[in-house]
Amino acid sequence: MIMKLQQKEIIEDFVVLMNKINYFKKLEPDPKSDNQFNLSLKIASYSELNLIIASLLKTSICALKDDPSSTGMDVLLLLEIALQMLTSDEMELLDELYRLVLR
Repeated sequence: MIMKLQQKEIIEDFVVLMNKINYFKKLEPDPKSDNQFNLSLKIASYSELNLIIASLLKTSICALKDDPSSTGMDVLLLLEIALQMLTSDEMELLDELYRLVLR
């Protein structure tokens, strides 16, 4: 029983210390989900974002071409990141602007 109380105190002290020092800065809790976080990336422009997505996709393609049997989770992670970075709203706007130009 004493051992459990000591462990609980150590854990509580650790949590207090972590909150004071504020080590956990990269991930922000997602207000829409209890078990997901948001990560902010600083990107200079849509062109840079496009280059990053293209690089993620090209790296995944190369990994699959070179050794499709051993890529597994790494390629999956790269593809998931690329998918999350795609800008569907902005693409819809570009479609609308393109239609205006064609008039």
